[in-house]
Amino acid sequence: MAAMLKQVPVQLKFAVLIALIGGGAVGGEYFLVHWYPGHQDKVVKETLELLPYRNDGLGIDMKLAAGLYGRIENFPGGVKIMRSKFMGIGPSLTVTSQPNPDQSTEFSPQFLAKWQTDGVYQEIPRYRFEHTKINNRDAILIWQLRDRYMEEMARVVSPERLIEARCSVGQADEDLFLRACDESLRTIHVAGPEPTAPPAGPVEELAPASPKHGS
Repeated sequence: MAAMLKQVPVQLKFAVLIALIGGGAVGGEYFLVHWYPGHQDKVVKETLELLPYRNDGLGIDMKLAAGLYGRIENFPGGVKIMRSKFMGIGPSLTVTSQPNPDQSTEFSPQFLAKWQTDGVYQEIPRYRFEHTKINNRDAILIWQLRDRYMEEMARVVSPERLIEARCSVGQADEDLFLRACDESLRTIHVAGPEPTAPPAGPVEELAPASPKHGS
């Protein structure tokens, strides 16, 4: 056998090597150009697909990204939904509900000012704050680096309850799962009568200003 191998021309060995390298290059190009982008698009679509989730005990229903769905653990006043990961820590969503003692429909300016400046005063990495509405209720969103992983938190207020939802990406794809967190948190619907918009006040028409002398 060894003798037969010695008789193979060097040119043939070289040609076989070139063919193998060329075949590998073609396969790699197909993987990068054709298969991988389509696979990535499929992963994104499947991760971000919104599925219904309802918890009557907490007084919420929402659309939860499929990539966040996993094991559900209920605890007094809250629930934790964890997505397992083969290696490392997967993404998770923790939602808590507590009574609203003053039955307010909006967060106080003092709390809003504190939350808006926490990132600076507490030197929290990658902190970002947004005051918004979620399903017609007063809400805030906060992004921050927490326990080494990015987290997006939502707080929503209703006259009956205060909802807090913390969505951590864990060691999953940060960009993709922050998007999954954001799209999920913005669907939170809190049970109970929705606040009505205040009536529009009378339109005050201002008379045109008189021209100043000397103008």
